[in-house]
Amino acid sequence: MAVRKGPLEDLVTMTLLHRFYCDKVVFLTGHTGFKGAWMAQWLASLGAKVHGYALTPNTTPNLFDEANVEGVLASHTVADIRDVEHLTSTVRKIRPDVVFHLAAQPLVRKSYREPRETYETNVMGTVNLLEAVRATDSVRVCQVVTSDKCYENREWIYPYRENEPMGGADPYSNSKGCAELVVAAYRHSFFHPTDIAKHNVSLSSARAGNVIGGGDWAEDRIIPDCIRALGQRQPIVVRNPHAIRPWQHVLEPLSGYLHLALRQWDEQARFADAYNFGPASAGHLTVREVVERAIAAWGSGSWQNTGPAHAGSAVHEATFLKLDVTKAAVLLGWHPVLAADDAIRRSVRWYAEHQIAHGSNAAIRCQDQINGYTADAAKIGLSWATVAY
Repeated sequence: MAVRKGPLEDLVTMTLLHRFYCDKVVFLTGHTGFKGAWMAQWLASLGAKVHGYALTPNTTPNLFDEANVEGVLASHTVADIRDVEHLTSTVRKIRPDVVFHLAAQPLVRKSYREPRETYETNVMGTVNLLEAVRATDSVRVCQVVTSDKCYENREWIYPYRENEPMGGADPYSNSKGCAELVVAAYRHSFFHPTDIAKHNVSLSSARAGNVIGGGDWAEDRIIPDCIRALGQRQPIVVRNPHAIRPWQHVLEPLSGYLHLALRQWDEQARFADAYNFGPASAGHLTVREVVERAIAAWGSGSWQNTGPAHAGSAVHEATFLKLDVTKAAVLLGWHPVLAADDAIRRSVRWYAEHQIAHGSNAAIRCQDQINGYTADAAKIGLSWATVAY
């Protein structure tokens, strides 16, 4: 059984995700960012009517423009989530079934330069989004995406679970912990699972690991830094080669968000909660290991350790950060699909093919990787990727 061809897809097998999202009205904030652009393309290929709300892309180049994401949207609103009146009126006009909140100020070092903007965007932006949901009776599922850095980092070797304390030593991490506390407060005060019959909203939060993948050109991200250096045949500058992070391909957490929303729709009260989406334990690599694998995937290159002072701002960066994904595995039936080496190879290959094609066909490359990832998920029996009849 197959779905109709969309602007981004070849003929693909009808999966549970296709069956659920086809013709759903989805409001997606942050769709001009790296993760948001991938999310918009995946949702559109599933048949969803995707309405994006975000600022203009903040890098040149960027995936939103390179893949012509605007062309697959039902609407594209350029606006700031700090403007609660405009945000609320837009959501009420669109009347979405499902809301994904990805808009954020996502960079640690920028949060030191612009802490007020970081808190206004990440904390008050979340408050504004939830107020808009409160004012719109069509919304059945709302999901707020935060970060693995929302946890109070104790520099221990153990993976963090969803019931660990929120915190953060830098403005970015702290703002994400604050956003999680906002979600928890709104869930308790306005969207309590025991009162679903009254408000009809299932509110969740999703905490992802360090995401890599094609189409990211942001500053201070390891794969974009590698690609820029490798493309110019220069050594890759590494600030903290021994830092450990939960690295995962961008499609891994996105599959978690999509699957979680599906489960929230079916059982609103049961799945209104917080979830980690990270790699298997083997995906918790040092920065050095990621860089060396990226060089191997590219076929040449070198790196050098200059230390944090190289960038002119020796700011705090956590050394150990791991995520425990047991809850998502047991309750949702979600599991990571790609090994770390495969995630890095697919990411580097995207950029290499983009360079060879002189920037063209980015949307096709994204859809090919989405289709390939879905096929890989089906091979290991993940329910969201299985055929729906």
